[in-house]
Amino acid sequence: MSRTILIIDDETSIRQSLAGALSDEGYRILSASNATQGMEILRKQSPDLILLDIWMPEMDGLTALSEMKNQGNEIPVIIMSGHGNIETAVKATKFGAFDFLEKPIELDRLLVLIRNALSARDLIEENQALRKQLSTRRPIIGESSAIKNVQEVIRRVAPTSGSVLITGENGTGKEVVAQTIHALSNRFKKPFIEVNCAAIPEELIESELFGHEKGAFTGATQLRRGRFDLANGGTLFLDEIGDMSLKTQAKILRILQEQKFERVGGNETHSVDVRIIAATNKDLKSEMSRGAFREDLYFRLNVVRIQLPALRERKEDITLLAQYFIKEFATLHQKPVRPISDDAIATLTKYPWPGNIRELRNLLERLVILQAPGDETNPIPDAEIKHHLADISYDGGVHDEPTQTDLSTLNAVQLAGGKPLKDAKTDFEREYIVQALKENGWNVSKTAQVLGIERSYLHRRMKSFGIDEE
Repeated sequence: MSRTILIIDDETSIRQSLAGALSDEGYRILSASNATQGMEILRKQSPDLILLDIWMPEMDGLTALSEMKNQGNEIPVIIMSGHGNIETAVKATKFGAFDFLEKPIELDRLLVLIRNALSARDLIEENQALRKQLSTRRPIIGESSAIKNVQEVIRRVAPTSGSVLITGENGTGKEVVAQTIHALSNRFKKPFIEVNCAAIPEELIESELFGHEKGAFTGATQLRRGRFDLANGGTLFLDEIGDMSLKTQAKILRILQEQKFERVGGNETHSVDVRIIAATNKDLKSEMSRGAFREDLYFRLNVVRIQLPALRERKEDITLLAQYFIKEFATLHQKPVRPISDDAIATLTKYPWPGNIRELRNLLERLVILQAPGDETNPIPDAEIKHHLADISYDGGVHDEPTQTDLSTLNAVQLAGGKPLKDAKTDFEREYIVQALKENGWNVSKTAQVLGIERSYLHRRMKSFGIDEE
């Protein structure tokens, strides 16, 4: 995309000569004859650099520069003046100008300053993008053959600019794969922009993707750059693309074909260089057969397809994942890193994980947060895992479904008492513990050993149920 320069100067001859020279260098030019007009242009458009004269009627350049910075405008500004002195130059720099240039303008020096200013801005944006990516990116963890196959495909496709379609169940790590592809690509210094197509209302999706001009619709009080514009030179990740409307699909297809778009409410065509990575948990072929997804878009996106395995298909990776998440959340919540017992690992491995990695991650965060004082150095027991599994569903919310081993007993309690299943299960657990304590003479240590749980965990359950140890 060509870079845009806004020239603000009250002298027509200077505006025209600069516009002609800079246009020959490939820059797109906007111009204003005074600061007020220039500020109005800034409310509608986002140039990459501003050339600003100091001595102008109504509002001088330094006042305009100060106002721009007060509004949070980070566009680099080069100040121009025919009556320059050191004091003015210092003042302009304090106000946030990138540099100061005396008239008459030397074109060679101006071109050097423009390139330096644009490079400095690009470097700041790249560093911000990299910091954000490093702070949010998680590694792909696993040694199973299924995940190694995924890693191999990523290694091959990442250095290219080919479109990638990532498919798999919810919670399998599609976003992590997309971030990894970008990080290993030649675009890694450029932005990685994410869009959840299912989370944006239909009436706003085009504005989010392509941006809008001021006044394009009610509430559009200023120009807004869209996600394609923000991702220029980098990667755009379209998550849940199977939920995108046919109308928006048609516009996405055009961008993939031409690398061009118009903002909502605008007529000007903008060129971009964006790599597309799309993801969905839907069967797009089925969506195509019922007319809900464009066939031509599918083939454009499906240059390389990565099918992510469900967690139940790579159970040998559960130990590594569990250890990683425990360490991650212990650091995040300032808790000690606890080892996990072999029995607990066995329970995690047997569980079917309908919510995949996301469910495992949610479970372990809950476990780290709710660990009791005194358990910091004790291995996480099997009973603790089972307890939390009973309370967390695949989407991280509370549910009332029992595990298969508890089903018959719990249903009997529910039918006998007419209570909600969760309450019945709580009653059953309390009575089960009381009965075990009676059978073992109320010896907590012996009862814990018989039940196969840690003494500290049994003691906490007794306390929560109001069971008097005496």
